[in-house]
Amino acid sequence: MTDRWKPLDFAAPSADVEEPALPVLLEYRADERIALITLNRPHADNAITTEMGARLTEIFESIAVRPAVRVVVLTGAGERAFSVGSDLRQRKSMTKEDWLRQRQDFDRTLYTVRQLRKPILAAVNGIAYGGGSELAQSTDFIIAADNATFGQPEAMIGLSAGGGSPVFLPRVLPPGKALQMLMTGDPITAQEAYRLGMVNELHPQAELLEATMRIAEKIAGNSPTAVQAVKHAVRLGEGQPVEQAIAIMMEAHWRSAVHPDRIEGIGAFNDDRDPTFRDPDY
Repeated sequence: MTDRWKPLDFAAPSADVEEPALPVLLEYRADERIALITLNRPHADNAITTEMGARLTEIFESIAVRPAVRVVVLTGAGERAFSVGSDLRQRKSMTKEDWLRQRQDFDRTLYTVRQLRKPILAAVNGIAYGGGSELAQSTDFIIAADNATFGQPEAMIGLSAGGGSPVFLPRVLPPGKALQMLMTGDPITAQEAYRLGMVNELHPQAELLEATMRIAEKIAGNSPTAVQAVKHAVRLGEGQPVEQAIAIMMEAHWRSAVHPDRIEGIGAFNDDRDPTFRDPDY
């Protein structure tokens, strides 16, 4: 026996627990303007299997072409975990080819999340380790429960993190802190993640989803064309020279300036009423 894994507070799931019929749940709320996606293997701390990754990709690809959906919220089932990343019990018996194929499948899932035009929020309700933390980092921003923890333990099991954290963590944390997490595998608390800017808001776990949905509903009530345009400008402008980033911003701005939503929004303001924005057309 060893104390090596104790700081992580999770273990491989039991092999004799019955799997849920659906490893990922999809629910539409707020007149189908908000898609709530729930990782649904709570008995395994929502560890991600090959099948679960494929289901996630399928869901995100379907949402991407559903104009009525304006915001996506991603969370985990149960009270312990958002997700502890890849299911290591499943990987134990994989051949090299199986593992590489799964890695390609997971890359597609994360790419689909990152490329989504619609805003996507992570409601992190507990442990977020490895690929689970990287999945949260791939969203637009994170709202967390006050008991959440974030960690990248890949180096502890002989891997270099490959789901985005070597890219994203140094952007949302001080680079030295990001490297410490990646090199030691030690997790950080929700409070530290919030203090350092990785997490936008903290809430008691029982209030997390409601708080996240309030934010999602506010975004869903704005012009989806404008919201998607500004997300596009921010994402494409990151790391660019200032004038190049401004050119990207202005292209998004002018696209919204000639859109009917601008007329509707200004009219609603002057009429002192709620605007009615149409579904995006690009």
